Amino acid sequence: MKKIGITGGIGSGKTTVCEIFKLLGISTFHADDEARNLQNNDLQIKNLLIELFGKHIYSHDGLLDRKKLAGVIFSDTRALEKVNSIIHPAVRQSFLKWVDQHLDAPYVLYEAAVLLESGYASDFDRNILILADEKVRIERVIRRDRTSEELVRQRIVNQMPDIQKIKMVDYTIENNNKKLLFPQIIELDKRIRADG
Repeated sequence: MKKIGITGGIGSGKTTVCEIFKLLGISTFHADDEARNLQNNDLQIKNLLIELFGKHIYSHDGLLDRKKLAGVIFSDTRALEKVNSIIHPAVRQSFLKWVDQHLDAPYVLYEAAVLLESGYASDFDRNILILADEKVRIERVIRRDRTSEELVRQRIVNQMPDIQKIKMVDYTIENNNKKLLFPQIIELDKRIRADG
């Protein structure tokens, strides 16, 4: 069974693309969702985050205050590195357990916003990058998150530019509302299944 990494900048349409793969019978492990789950439910991770940022990083109901955390890590690269060193290995362990439940699949997807930045891309047989123009991405995130353009641009600045990412992946999918997604994904599915 092949393990395929799939990534893209904020607002590139990772969720939409993975939903289309799902229609083709391909399961996706959503690393960011698992990271949220671990941050809220894994006692060891919670304690490490409290040690780093204080009890106020969690709300009274025990859930991570993601806005507070984002406010810290998007302006402090050392804090971001520390959080990543806690979360990324735990997510990888969850993924490996998840893979054991999908051994009969032709391939599975590992979807992560920072797949290439995290250094885990080499763990996968192939990697896919979803591309979208910055303007399109910003509009999508503003609509989705009900946030400001300035905040979206801050998040984009903290991500590796697509021009660098393209050199690090095997396949790309264009999601600019100009090319149809379904034909691109169907063709890519065929290539991955046929690829040795």
